[in-house]
Amino acid sequence: MSVTIKDVARRAGVSVATVSRALNRSGPVREETRRRIEQVAQALNYAPNSAARSLISRRTGMFGVLLPDLYGEFFSELIRGIDGAAQASGHHLLLSSSHDAASEIEAALRGMRGRVDGLIVMAPKVDTPVLRSILPRGVPVVLLNSPAADSALDSLTVDNFGGAREVVSHLLWHGHERVAFLKGPERNHDAEERLRGYRAALRDAGVPWREELEIPGDFTGEAGYAGAAALLRLDPRPTAIFAANDAMAFGALSALRDAGVAVPEEMALAGFDDVSSARYTIPPLTTAHVPISELGERAVAMLAESVGAGSSRPRRRETLAATMVVRRSCGCDGAGGGIRAPRNEGR
Repeated sequence: MSVTIKDVARRAGVSVATVSRALNRSGPVREETRRRIEQVAQALNYAPNSAARSLISRRTGMFGVLLPDLYGEFFSELIRGIDGAAQASGHHLLLSSSHDAASEIEAALRGMRGRVDGLIVMAPKVDTPVLRSILPRGVPVVLLNSPAADSALDSLTVDNFGGAREVVSHLLWHGHERVAFLKGPERNHDAEERLRGYRAALRDAGVPWREELEIPGDFTGEAGYAGAAALLRLDPRPTAIFAANDAMAFGALSALRDAGVAVPEEMALAGFDDVSSARYTIPPLTTAHVPISELGERAVAMLAESVGAGSSRPRRRETLAATMVVRRSCGCDGAGGGIRAPRNEGR
């Protein structure tokens, strides 16, 4: 039979309440008595009943994390940031993926119900009304890069629009008049904002929008490869490619290499996210830097504060900047050529 708190109390010669206060450090206990109780608990190999403790404290010591996927450098870095901050706050993680399906989100949240103190949810493809309908009531929630701008929920986003506009503007002002865009998945908030930034940069520079230069994608390397191959079949083809994330940029780089197209001499290339391997590609990738680990850390900080303060704390909406990192893949790192504005033909 498993050892109970009553067994520890009996062996230590104290009450159950004293054992509870000593082991949980939740009340006054003489230091000599505390040491004796801890020694008895260790000798008996006593493990406190976490379920019982949760009923008393109304806390589980767990944060739920629901992400669209668990695969790839972006999510690995995000989880690293979340996990480090959660452990520092005394919490562990209950992690699940939804693949952006409303039914999977609902199933995952149902499985976490009653087992977590709060939730971090990233659902960039799920509409606001749908997401609100399936989030549990009364449980603190932090939305990550989600379209649900709800004053009742904390939310943390990346400036996808500003980051994309900065990258494309940089390419345009270095003389690239045909900048292609490998798009992200449809109905994805991040992808839509990056597309909006791409088009805004064209508009700002007076460069005409060309439908054939926008290629469908899905944030995967395979889509980047196929998209770059399709762009190489155009006549005239683009002189620069901006991929909606680094994974697609890596795929595009592979396609260009296979086709014998030199980067950046014949084709400039840029991505978005600045995952760790972006600096190690050949050539190193120009990209919009997203503070991925910090995104996870900030989400945990917001959630821990919300759990501690309850409903009395005003909800917050924060945005982290995405700033351009110039490397050799765009040919604009100072290795040759000054900044020059596009000629804006066809206006």
